[in-house]
Amino acid sequence: MSTNLLEFDLDGLAAFCERLGEKRFRATQLFRWIHQRGASDFEAMSDLAKALRDKLKGCARVEALPVISEHVSSDGTVKWLFDVGDGNAVEAVFIPEDDRGTLCVSSQAGCAVGCRFCSTGHQGFSRNLATGEIVAQLWFAEHSLRKRLQTEERVISNVVMMGMGEPLQNYSALVPALKVMLDDHGYGLSRRRVTVSTSGVVPMMDRLSQDCPVALAVSLHAPNDPLRDNLVPLNRKYPISELLDACNRYLRHAPRDFITFEYCMLDGVNDQVEHARQLIELVKRTGIRCKFNLIPFNPFPASGLLRSPHNQVQAFAKMLSDAGIITTVRKTRGDDIDAACGQLAGDVKDRTRAAERMAKQRTIVLKPVT
Repeated sequence: MSTNLLEFDLDGLAAFCERLGEKRFRATQLFRWIHQRGASDFEAMSDLAKALRDKLKGCARVEALPVISEHVSSDGTVKWLFDVGDGNAVEAVFIPEDDRGTLCVSSQAGCAVGCRFCSTGHQGFSRNLATGEIVAQLWFAEHSLRKRLQTEERVISNVVMMGMGEPLQNYSALVPALKVMLDDHGYGLSRRRVTVSTSGVVPMMDRLSQDCPVALAVSLHAPNDPLRDNLVPLNRKYPISELLDACNRYLRHAPRDFITFEYCMLDGVNDQVEHARQLIELVKRTGIRCKFNLIPFNPFPASGLLRSPHNQVQAFAKMLSDAGIITTVRKTRGDDIDAACGQLAGDVKDRTRAAERMAKQRTIVLKPVT
């Protein structure tokens, strides 16, 4: 069975080449061909020795994930559904903007965290993606978009690990994938332009700060533990006080001088004046340097939740801003192709019986906690 070279960061590829009797500089050349030029045909890699090309043809490949479908939104957002085998499929989304091109990448087939407002969580969890399956989403998107736009310039300037899955629950595959994204011989992205989103896996936040500190976004969604316990079940293991302590520790190593808090606005649940006051008190008490990104909820029937009215979102944002907290409201992109935040669902063979558990949860009436 040949080895898919998308599995390796540069160090891993160098070790692979050494096993073939080749020096490290050959791995660097190969790495550039794969990631900078999007090459998959070893014969086209003209500056590699023919002997190495022949070796690679016998034991290696560069293979993208099969594309099941592609949808293009009226706003230019592109969503791909990739086949990852055994009945599982994951989604990635490209979001073009005037000053950047952002790719939202999946890290798991499904998600085991089970947040109330996320359709991926309602779908359940099947398995972690391998490093090569994470990298393949970027490799395919970058080079297919270059061909489509007829450019040799880099199209994707930002990567956000905000697709399907909790990235920090797939840590061993995540870190090598991040290193490929950051490597100057690969995609050359700055640490400020690669963001890992987490629902708050505290021990892995600490490890990431040491192993590969990139920008961090934390799915907060509630100002107090009782409400967050219900919306983000992981809070029962790592409550808000522990999570914010970990955020402050992370900031000592982070490429940005703030943590982004994601906050999905749910009508009558976490969008009241008292919730805003509690958030302000939380930030002041902990001294956390942060930015809030308020996200209009994208409803789906199984959630039993509704989107906060526009005026309520704006009033909530104003309260935070008036208190000196940088606050933005995320512009909804790609919602006509189900590519907006919280809508990525793919197709997953659930091993966690999430639908059954979520159905029981829907019998719980969520009310503002004061």
